[in-house]
Amino acid sequence: MSRTAGETTNKKLHSYYDYSLLFLTLFLVCFGLVMIYSTSSYNAQRIYGDATHYLGRQALFAGAGILIMLFVSKIDYRIYITNLPIIRLKPITLLYFLCIGMQVYVLIFGAVIKGAKRWISLGPLGQFQPSELTKIAVILFTAYIVNIAPRTLDRFIGFLKVVLFISPLLGLIVIENFSTALVVGVIMVSICFVASKKKAYFIVSGLMFIAAGSAFVFLVSYRSDRIKIWLDIENHPKGYQILQGLYAIASGGVFGKGLGESMQKLGFIPESHNDMIFSVICEELGLFGAVAMILLFILLVWRIFIIAINAPDLYGGLIATGVLAHIAIQVLLNIAVVTNSIPSTGIPLPFISYGGSSVMVLLFEMGIVLSVSNQIKAQR
Repeated sequence: MSRTAGETTNKKLHSYYDYSLLFLTLFLVCFGLVMIYSTSSYNAQRIYGDATHYLGRQALFAGAGILIMLFVSKIDYRIYITNLPIIRLKPITLLYFLCIGMQVYVLIFGAVIKGAKRWISLGPLGQFQPSELTKIAVILFTAYIVNIAPRTLDRFIGFLKVVLFISPLLGLIVIENFSTALVVGVIMVSICFVASKKKAYFIVSGLMFIAAGSAFVFLVSYRSDRIKIWLDIENHPKGYQILQGLYAIASGGVFGKGLGESMQKLGFIPESHNDMIFSVICEELGLFGAVAMILLFILLVWRIFIIAINAPDLYGGLIATGVLAHIAIQVLLNIAVVTNSIPSTGIPLPFISYGGSSVMVLLFEMGIVLSVSNQIKAQR
């Protein structure tokens, strides 16, 4: 029996898997582990008597996150919007209400660390930050809502309906952590912007978000203080951390002092392995190392963009868009804060900064994007 042309064409198609994205992700995670050890070894030895204390904890979470990423990457991402066989509910619906429940739990029973109530204590495993998991819920749920009726976003009222669905998650995060709420808001708007054919009303939406954000900043004393610190970093008593970070950046020069040779990490920059890790990268690896790291993030975002525009359906494309927005906005905000381009926001550098919740959630997201890439059909 002769084969039809269609059958022959189908046999030439195979599932695609973006190994470039996988290797970029793994490289950034490994680079992050190296820099966490370099930035934290002094304080870890001083406080815990073990120079590898922070490295060991981060490596544990990163290893678990990589396994999760590889597992998730082989699951069809459309399973998140498919009814489960017994309870007849979609996984994304369960995740949505789980995140709401966890955010409420944090507000009532959350562990208070450094004056902020944002974590759930997990005993010897440390703390878990539910707002990180909420980022995944917002990406998947926003993409799902938009995928159901994408043309409604051609009108402003359609966008407001999406905001209404996401507002329970967003509102709870605003109470706990305004910086994370900003990231979540950008993720939601980015997905809607890409799906909408009409872009003009996003100007109005942007002005509304800026007005609301300004109110949350200036009506809360400690947030408005960050503006004052930013405007007078050299003289304000609370500008010490950012100022020390700027000293580190300036002293690095073009090629840096060498890996592990930072002076500012020796107690001058508080917890330099967290949000301020970029300043130590600049000091030890110089402008060359900082630019190289930024280029890696640009390549990572580019690979996600390629997956988004080649996704087999709108839902997959919107998921990739949400992950792209998440990584891009956090990189921009972190570097802007460290270089004192904007007021302090407390946003970690993706894959690089210390934080188990953050790295595991990011790797989970990368697994979902790889899952989208695995559903792309390419010719041999």
